[in-house]
Order: sequence, then C-alpha cells, then structure tokens
Amino acid sequence: MRTSEVFNHVATVKLASRSDRGRRAFAFLFKTAIVFSILLLVTAVAPAQTRDHLTDAETDLVRYYQELDKRIDIFIKAADRRFAVINGTAQPSTKKAVKDEPDWGDAPKGTRVELLGDIAGILDEAITNIDDVSRRDEKSPLLSRSLRKLTAASSRYLTQLEVLKTQTKNDDELAAIERVADNASQIMEAGKKLPAPSADEEKKKKKPKEQSAKGKEQRVKTA
Repeated sequence: MRTSEVFNHVATVKLASRSDRGRRAFAFLFKTAIVFSILLLVTAVAPAQTRDHLTDAETDLVRYYQELDKRIDIFIKAADRRFAVINGTAQPSTKKAVKDEPDWGDAPKGTRVELLGDIAGILDEAITNIDDVSRRDEKSPLLSRSLRKLTAASSRYLTQLEVLKTQTKNDDELAAIERVADNASQIMEAGKKLPAPSADEEKKKKKPKEQSAKGKEQRVKTA
C-alpha cells in the first residue's frame, strides 16, 4: 500500500470513529432528555393522584359505620368540614355519637381547588354507597332515609356553590365548583323520585324534638 493510501485509510478510519462517537453521544443525550421529561411529568402528576378526598381519620369513621344512613352522615359532615374551611366559618361539631367512635382528627387542609375536589369525591362515594346497597337490597328502608339526608345536604351545597362562583374567576376553581355542582344536581334529581316519607321516618324526625321539649319541661320544674 502506498504512503498516500495509508494516510487516506487512516483519515477515513478516524472520521468514521468520530462519526460513531457523535452518534453515540447524540443517542445518549436524546435518551437522557426523554428520561428527564418523564420524571418531570411524573412529578407534576403525582400530587393529584395521591390526594385522597377523605382524611385518614374520616376513612376510619366510614369503615366504623356499616349502616348506610350512618355512613351518609359521615360523608355529609366530611363535606361540611371542607365548606367551613373554604367559607372561613366554624367547623361542625365532631362530638362522638357513641363512646368508641373513632376521632375526627384535625380539620382538612388544602387549597380551594383541592377542598372542592374532595367534596366532589365525597359526594361521588356517597352515591356509590347508596347504589351498592340498592343493588343488594332495593327494598332496604335505609335507602330512602339516606338519600333524603344526602338530598337535603346537596341542596345546601348548591346554594353555597352559587355564592362561590361569584367570588372567583380562577378557571381551576370554577371547574372544581362545576364538578361538585354536577354531583349535587344528580343527587337532587334522584331525591325528587323518592316517595313520601313513611310513618316510621316521620316518627324518627319528631322524636328528638319531643325529647328536647320534655327535657326543657323537666328543667323548668326542677328550677
């Protein structure tokens, strides 16, 4: 092989070697960019996926009560707690109904969007609980009682949501308000189909009032 041919061959090998290194470097940078992008995406999405609409203490209360109407009471109070935080009003009473009832824990925390998202999730879970009982026993007396409670609460929530709409122009907040309103409206529509309250339900409504009146009479006599 001539000297000139040797130099040409060496130069070609060097150029090819540099070209290979360049391709490998580009491939490495490309893969690194993809991995970095995926990490950023996971970091951005993770907070939304990990937030539960109930606190751990509230979840324990839901598990504690197996009766549908009692569970609905827990869902309603959980939603009320979040509305209280949003509106800056006093928290509802968390006095135990029975001695061994789990504690309610601290008041829920979060942004308006997060708290409204919680409420939407709470209403959705309440609807699911009613649907589950309905599929198992459509004649259960707990169904109408529970739905009446949830309907009354939803009526209050829709009123509060109308006020909240006038207080913000934030797109995320408005979207969260609409989500809650959709769930509350579905509950209201279902509540309209309920038959008139039974005699037993009416007695249960009047009983606490009668007991309260008797208690007042007894206190007056004692005094």
